[in-house]
Amino acid sequence: MLRRILAGDDVICFEMRLNNNHIGPLIGILTARKLNGSMAGNGTLFMELQKKLISLNGISFIFTPEGVSDQFIEGYTFLPGKNKWIKVKFPYPELVYNRIPFRKSEEDVKCQKFLSILKEKSIPYFNPSFIDKYDLYCLMENHSVLNAHLPKTILANHRKGLYQFLKKHITIYLKPAQSAKGKGIFRMKLGKHMQVKLEGINKSEIYQSFYHFWEDWEKALNEINYLAQEEIKSAHYDGKRFDFRILAHAENEGYIVTGVGIRQSQEQEITTHITSGGRLLPYQLLQTEAHDQFIQTVVHHTGKALSEQFGYFGEFSIDACVSPTGHYYIYEVNSKPMSFDETEIEERKIAQLCLLFLQLTNFQN
Repeated sequence: MLRRILAGDDVICFEMRLNNNHIGPLIGILTARKLNGSMAGNGTLFMELQKKLISLNGISFIFTPEGVSDQFIEGYTFLPGKNKWIKVKFPYPELVYNRIPFRKSEEDVKCQKFLSILKEKSIPYFNPSFIDKYDLYCLMENHSVLNAHLPKTILANHRKGLYQFLKKHITIYLKPAQSAKGKGIFRMKLGKHMQVKLEGINKSEIYQSFYHFWEDWEKALNEINYLAQEEIKSAHYDGKRFDFRILAHAENEGYIVTGVGIRQSQEQEITTHITSGGRLLPYQLLQTEAHDQFIQTVVHHTGKALSEQFGYFGEFSIDACVSPTGHYYIYEVNSKPMSFDETEIEERKIAQLCLLFLQLTNFQN
């Protein structure tokens, strides 16, 4: 069935499905505005989702909480044939895909009010929110399967507790509880003469004692809400440590592995993120049955645990590693995965997301 949408003086027609007298699926992609007023978020992802949805007789549009009113939502939809975005007033969608890229925007009153409206209207949405790293640790620590894969972690806002933790583990990582892409991470090491060495991605510093470190860092550790995590020795390939980047999506009643990439450190050992100089390797280069089994197991349990605790998660990614002795660890779980550099993983992500859109809106064949 054709659905006509008014865009200024133009009438745009889309071929859409009919299901129980509803035309769709109409998918709303929730994002935020930058300081300059432009739309934030992954534009390439939004365009590729629109192309795939149109091929499935659906349509998507992007919008911010500021565009929401009682009767309609003002947003933008992408026209692949004309390679441009147009401003359109849409009815409320059958589903909302939360891709707000900033924690502050997500916590804003307008955003929270809109999410409440979705609940009142029984409109499904995912993902519910960013994940606080310490909340995630507490959830997994109490999980019968996932707790075996956690590095020891504490809040870093108490002087005595942090000092005892550092003395026990000698080398630890300091991580902001609410950050991504490896930002703000430091490796902290206790030296032979009780000196404290602090290494970041771009700088390092040596303190004569833990007291001197605390005097310099107390304010930041509390204001930014840092965690302390024991250092895990990762297995090496070609002389450098490597991590797993795992992408997962919901499917029917469970979760599946959409793709796995390998990230290897190069110039520094603090993080393996590509933006910090990490190197990309194909998973097939290091793939084993043990790796596969670990990845499938943690994807299944992580997805179910997140959705039961925080609300429905349709996608997430996991940063993990294997130690030289073969023990697997989970570093982080990301509720709004970044783009993968592997083209095939990105293509599978688009396909899996659109399949999920159809499943959740009951428009699947």
